Amino acid sequence: MTDQIGGAAMPGTNGASAQQLIVNAQYIKDFSFENPRAPHSLMQQKDAPEVQLGVDVKAQALGQDIYEVVLTVSANATAGGEAVFVAELAYAAVVTVRNTSQTMLPTVLLVETPRLLFPFARSVIAAATREGGFPPLLLHPVDFAELLRRQQSAQSAGPIATA
Repeated sequence: MTDQIGGAAMPGTNGASAQQLIVNAQYIKDFSFENPRAPHSLMQQKDAPEVQLGVDVKAQALGQDIYEVVLTVSANATAGGEAVFVAELAYAAVVTVRNTSQTMLPTVLLVETPRLLFPFARSVIAAATREGGFPPLLLHPVDFAELLRRQQSAQSAGPIATA
């Protein structure tokens, strides 16, 4: 039996109790792209716009061992104090998590799952900005483990609720 998390081998596990992360479905849950100053924003600008990025991950239980994980990415570009474009994406997956302890569940749901989803979300954002008339916005990889640590610190190091 191959031990898998999203198709990747899991070191240190074996047999029937292997930890598993199965992506059952992935989809765009919500998406918005705004180009409020078009066509003026599409004319040659002197300076590249300043882009503010935001990333968030949430998970909720749907049933026994089944969860929805939502990766939210927002990009707000401004130039000269005016909006150039706004992109907001909620990219989600329904996953099954098996043979995972409650202490490891936040890591599987809020680190490993968004790590698998990120390339798809990155592609959606790049395509939208390109189709909006701008160079594609290529997001840098995100350290989801650090994002989880920050969320846990903000919640006084308490456990992350997944329901």
